[in-house]
Amino acid sequence: MRKTILITGASSGLGAGLARVYAAAGRHLALCARRTERLEALRHELLAQHPNCRISIRSLDVNDHEQVFAVFNAFREEFGSLDRVIVNAGVATGRRVGTGHFADNLKTAETNFIAALAQCEAAVEIFRQQNHGHLVAISSMSAMRGLPRHLTVYAASKAGLAALAEGIRAELLNTPIRVSTLFPGYIRTELNADAPKMLFEVDAETGVRALFKAIEKEPDQACVPAWPWTAMGFFMRRLPLKTIARMS
Repeated sequence: MRKTILITGASSGLGAGLARVYAAAGRHLALCARRTERLEALRHELLAQHPNCRISIRSLDVNDHEQVFAVFNAFREEFGSLDRVIVNAGVATGRRVGTGHFADNLKTAETNFIAALAQCEAAVEIFRQQNHGHLVAISSMSAMRGLPRHLTVYAASKAGLAALAEGIRAELLNTPIRVSTLFPGYIRTELNADAPKMLFEVDAETGVRALFKAIEKEPDQACVPAWPWTAMGFFMRRLPLKTIARMS
């Protein structure tokens, strides 16, 4: 069993939800995010419910790449080892390409891919030293194809993360280090609370529990929730681009 879990972007959304599920499962947690006041409140909540858990929090802006390495190593020193790192921090913003919003799209690309690379580098460096560990990359069903409108750069950044994780997995075949890529479908959290209702969306609790179950199995890849997103992924990769564009 992976006992010590590091989660980035843990102050809200899927990260906070996973922290709650892992605390209930008796795991020790290393939680980091930019909003430390949210982390403090989450830590207080979890310790009140699960006093036997060790929960440590640290401020982290994943776009500060040196800080990523410093925070991951500090957690490793504090806990003695890190058994699983969940690369969850990201942004869901984006604008139509070529409409004068390069800065917004650059931020999306940097946070969802470059910052994720820093997290993967820091995690795998620790895992190589330990000779064990589980890296989890939270991608998106949007990564299955190139998508139009505000999703173009977001989908591309998540596809890049998925390819990065697969390459790391190829590098670490036949070692004690596991690498999993998860492709969540539409999960309603506070981060997308104002968005229109989407087809096949699930509430945060349902989505987080599905993510937890998938992560615990340590698959190479998994669409979450499995139904209907595994089937949707199959068709998304094969449908004509015109159809994909109309569905998006």
